[in-house]
Amino acid sequence: MYTERQRLTAVNRFKQLDAGIVKDLNEIVALVAQICNTPVAMVTLLDEDTQWFKAAAGTEVECTPRGVSFCNHTIKQADLYIVPDLKADALHCINPLVTGDPFVRFYAGAPIITKDGFAIGSLCVVDMQPRELTDHQKKCLSVMTKQVVNLMEFNWSLSTLAEQNKRQQEQSKAISESELKLKAMFDSSSDTHILIGRDCEVLAYNKSAAGFIRAIYKHKLTLGDCILDYTDPAIIEQFKKYFQVALSGRTIKREWLLMAGTPAACWKVTTFIPVRNNKGEVIGVALNSTDVTTHKRQEEHIHHQNEALQRIAMIQSHELRRPVASLLGIMDLMRLENVNFNYFEMMELTVNELDEKIRGIVKDSESTLHGRHLASVA
Repeated sequence: MYTERQRLTAVNRFKQLDAGIVKDLNEIVALVAQICNTPVAMVTLLDEDTQWFKAAAGTEVECTPRGVSFCNHTIKQADLYIVPDLKADALHCINPLVTGDPFVRFYAGAPIITKDGFAIGSLCVVDMQPRELTDHQKKCLSVMTKQVVNLMEFNWSLSTLAEQNKRQQEQSKAISESELKLKAMFDSSSDTHILIGRDCEVLAYNKSAAGFIRAIYKHKLTLGDCILDYTDPAIIEQFKKYFQVALSGRTIKREWLLMAGTPAACWKVTTFIPVRNNKGEVIGVALNSTDVTTHKRQEEHIHHQNEALQRIAMIQSHELRRPVASLLGIMDLMRLENVNFNYFEMMELTVNELDEKIRGIVKDSESTLHGRHLASVA
């Protein structure tokens, strides 16, 4: 048995009906009123506080408080609920709709039960005079109620499908926009990106990858190509090894020289990244390669500069200071032997200054080799 909250949730499905469905329901209630020979017929929905008339013949009223609704009792029945004389019925004789305007005396209703078993309202007829329904009229009321259910369920199904279609279109649009943005980012990258299947077949690639293959191998990269056909033979065994590591689920990175000894020689840092499906299974490998040739050449240039500085420092430290040291020694001997001439002091000052300059140059060279800034040497 369902709860009232569940029933109200079902009622909400049918509150908004398309104009075409409302027209069909109005035709049904008009026909039911004619067959049952009653002045009023209605399709009602009962929400938490209100009885809504979704279709009606013989009245312009759109709703009443649920508390005075006869349909409160109808939705608790499995079949028709008929009260020949409401004024003579102990349950309804004090109902404001009986004791006051419109002074209802007769009621017959069939519960509207959804396909999933919720009683949401009724198809009912009322009269201001006590009366009975014939068997034919009762059968008509039951059969027409099923048609009401079918129409309302059909309306809800169409609305649901329309909403689902709208959401799918919005999702498709969002996915398309995301794919365009992703493809734009993918293709604008200067790095080469290639998605490889388990059998080394190319599944996807960006513009940089296509350009690299075209420039090196003079071939247009195509989906389904074997990546090994575009792999430097000198590293192909290492490539296969790292590819298998990625297929096992591990990300691995390698820096290597490609096409060594050729005009196309370049350094690449390649990352092998496992690609998984929704079940977590590795279905391929993403190859992301960054060209670091410029960086490597700069490193090589700096290395050569350091070697040159070391040679200069060696020359400065030994080759240049040796004759200065000899001069200083000779001057010491001259001083001991009391050799004197007019320019001795000037010569001594000059030699000492030269020695100081050479020491400064050596110190600057050593500082440069250790990453410090050059000192000013006047």
